[in-house]
Amino acid sequence: MPPIKRVLIANRGEIALRALRTLKEMGKEVVCVYSTADKEASYLEFADAAVCIGPPKSADSYLNIPAIITTAEVTECDAVFPGYGFLSENEHFVEACSRHKLNFIGPSPEVMTLMADKAKAKAVMQKAGVPTIPGVEGTLKDAEDAKRKAKSVGYPVILKAAAGGGGRGMRVVEDESYIENAFLAARSEAENAFGDGAIYMEKLIKQPRHIEVQVIGDKHGNAIHIGERDCSLQRRHQKVIEEAPAIYLKPQTREKLLQTAIKAVKALKYENAGTLEFLVDSDQNFYFMEMNTRLQVEHPVSESISSLDIIELMVRVAEGEKLPSQEEIKFFGHAIECRITAEDPQRFLPCPGRIKDWIVPGGRNVRVDSHCYAGYIIPPYYDSLIAKLIAYAPTREAAIAKMREALREMKVSGVKTTVEFHAKMLENPDFAANTFDTKYLERHLADMQEQ
Repeated sequence: MPPIKRVLIANRGEIALRALRTLKEMGKEVVCVYSTADKEASYLEFADAAVCIGPPKSADSYLNIPAIITTAEVTECDAVFPGYGFLSENEHFVEACSRHKLNFIGPSPEVMTLMADKAKAKAVMQKAGVPTIPGVEGTLKDAEDAKRKAKSVGYPVILKAAAGGGGRGMRVVEDESYIENAFLAARSEAENAFGDGAIYMEKLIKQPRHIEVQVIGDKHGNAIHIGERDCSLQRRHQKVIEEAPAIYLKPQTREKLLQTAIKAVKALKYENAGTLEFLVDSDQNFYFMEMNTRLQVEHPVSESISSLDIIELMVRVAEGEKLPSQEEIKFFGHAIECRITAEDPQRFLPCPGRIKDWIVPGGRNVRVDSHCYAGYIIPPYYDSLIAKLIAYAPTREAAIAKMREALREMKVSGVKTTVEFHAKMLENPDFAANTFDTKYLERHLADMQEQ
């Protein structure tokens, strides 16, 4: 395949700036798109061209496939970088890129479609020999079907939207008296969120850890992993703090998990970057949950421990290059990422508005991925993420100490943020002892907020 010369970034915010940096370092020209709400975005001046594609509403701008494709053609781009969110996992967008001879820097629409359906994805993984969470095959017909099958699986069970993620269309059911209402609520939420009310059922794994594996496949049948990440600290199924590596895993479990992930990538003939997500129980058994067919928000922690640029690898794979061998990739140290959002830390409600003061930390092995600056107006239309703060050190203990200091140095005024929440979490003895699970914040958040 010919080298990519000019890339349209079909995204906004910190990931648009993050991608722009790597693309410019690689000698590529960059076109950024923006909505009228993002006209003051700092990264627009660093692009070779910036084009407004619509009003603030996502459906009229960042989700507007015709507007993005037309912009790519008019500005003579030969590739599109999707980032995460918006159209990054939309198979119709990938197909549109292909029809217009635009190199989509990501996987094929076929595998994207397959992995988007959680029930089908589970069946594919089972066929490939990847452990999956016990449950029932296919989706549920109705509430009565859910009631019958829950008896065979055994309570507690969890209902999940086949077409979704992020906790939407998901309900935990402890006993039969709640199953009908839970099914109806999950189906309704799934229909509203994804346009598809299909629901499937799994056994609930109690107090699990959420461990994911960063993988990349190329066009030559090669596949590598860039280690694993622990994403267990979550609130309402949204990740809050991520780490790499996952020191919760025993060495033999880690090796088996990583090799299982590679097996899955090769079975799918997967190309470009992706992430396989697993639940790990207290006995170190792991179970496949889902695959994200895109770059992850938390990719910087994997970059920190491997000294790799994942976006650069994505571009090189899209250009047809072969990946390095697994043996060439070396891992060192420990990295932690805190997702800083513009939210009220007491209620976690979005807090848009103008940033007055913006002081971010620096120093050795401290990284800040952000598009914000003093005077920037955070729009109310999009995700509330304003910065990713990453600290890297030789050990987890040293990384925690570095992150504590970085959070102390970070000063944001004019809007409420979660900086203080993260600072308290980094002082938490349970976090230091690594004795938490995916439900930890659900159990302890109220106490932390009182403190």
